[in-house]
Amino acid sequence: MVLVVTLLLVGAVLLLAETVLPGMIAGILGVLCLIAGVVEGYQEFGTAMGNWILLGTLATLFVGFLAWLKYFPDSRFARIYTSHSTVGELGTERPELIGQSGVAHTALRPSGVAVIGTQRVDVVTEGALIERGTAVKVVAVEGARVVVRQI
Repeated sequence: MVLVVTLLLVGAVLLLAETVLPGMIAGILGVLCLIAGVVEGYQEFGTAMGNWILLGTLATLFVGFLAWLKYFPDSRFARIYTSHSTVGELGTERPELIGQSGVAHTALRPSGVAVIGTQRVDVVTEGALIERGTAVKVVAVEGARVVVRQI
């Protein structure tokens, strides 16, 4: 009985450790310990008790997995491993740019980069080629798309 309980507990601990350890070694060893615990339960106690051990192990894994999904991502421990910062401004509208002037930082053929105010902004022209260093004015903002025209 002690061996079965020990194998099942070690397997569960190794599966939990797999969430923060790289390499899948702890997870594989954890699954092997759980299988060994269930097999040992069948050998030591017979089919009926082995079935109960298997059912209990599967139910505990399922409930533990659901609890992990619900509580681990927001836990203080998980914050060590997850990034909460954003990169760039993808998908944001910038209506404050409409009417502002700037300079083409690259050649706009028809897209490129312009410096508007103090910001480097990815822009597109209304269709015409604009050379680098030319003064431009923002005429429209369509989602993340900033449209400029030569002044």
